[in-house]
Amino acid sequence: MAIKFQYNKTALQDLNKQLAMRVRALPTIKNKETALRMEVKKARDDAALLDRKLEEQIKAYEYMARLWAEFDPALITIKDVELSIKKIAGVNTPVLDDIKFEIGEFSLVNKPDWFYDGITVLEELASVGIERDFFYRKMQLLDHARKKTTQKVNLYEKVQIPGYEEAILKIKRFLEDEENLDKSSQKIVKTRQQQAEEVV
Repeated sequence: MAIKFQYNKTALQDLNKQLAMRVRALPTIKNKETALRMEVKKARDDAALLDRKLEEQIKAYEYMARLWAEFDPALITIKDVELSIKKIAGVNTPVLDDIKFEIGEFSLVNKPDWFYDGITVLEELASVGIERDFFYRKMQLLDHARKKTTQKVNLYEKVQIPGYEEAILKIKRFLEDEENLDKSSQKIVKTRQQQAEEVV
């Protein structure tokens, strides 16, 4: 990234401020990236754990597959999924608070005894499935924020900080050269004035 600047002391001061700000901010941004990386891993692990749990629960109820043909899936619906927001390393992330189900009316006399247990099983399966999807979504949000933070770290470390340092060095060299030229010209003028005075 080419940093635009002028060869004067005001530009030098401004570049020094910009550089100092980025150097101070870099450790904070790196810490944020590390925290986000850990949270992404945690969310990924939680989602994988829930994947396995869901598979195990489904396998545990496979022996009842023929009975499920009698079950009316309209008996249970998801009424509400309650979420809240929690900040993790400056990123708003959702927190799953509660899943509310609505159970339709049915006659215990006309339906098999296991219907009530079937509703409980479906509630468990749906809860695990929703929680798993929730953690996958959380992982995606955190990973997106982590990637943006990594880009900012790279921008500061590899582009802006070296760019400002190089610009500051160029200005300092220019000002030193200008000062040396000024001193040299003053010496020449002084020497010529002394020679002119000696002649007179």
